Amino acid sequence: MMGEYPLQEETYQILGVCFEVTHEKGCGFTEPVYQECLEIELGLKSIPFTAKEPVGPSPETRI
Repeated sequence: MMGEYPLQEETYQILGVCFEVTHEKGCGFTEPVYQECLEIELGLKSIPFTAKEPVGPSPETRI
């Protein structure tokens, strides 16, 4: 049996949403489909999150 760890309940809730989306949607979709579904489900369950932010150089780091 696993011991307690920080943010255990939050981790359990987030993983539950991930498994729920995967179970409902199945496999074969692209990442944006799963991302949108996760955002919807997290919102419905009132779990705070930050949507995926753009990756890459910021305007300040461009030469």
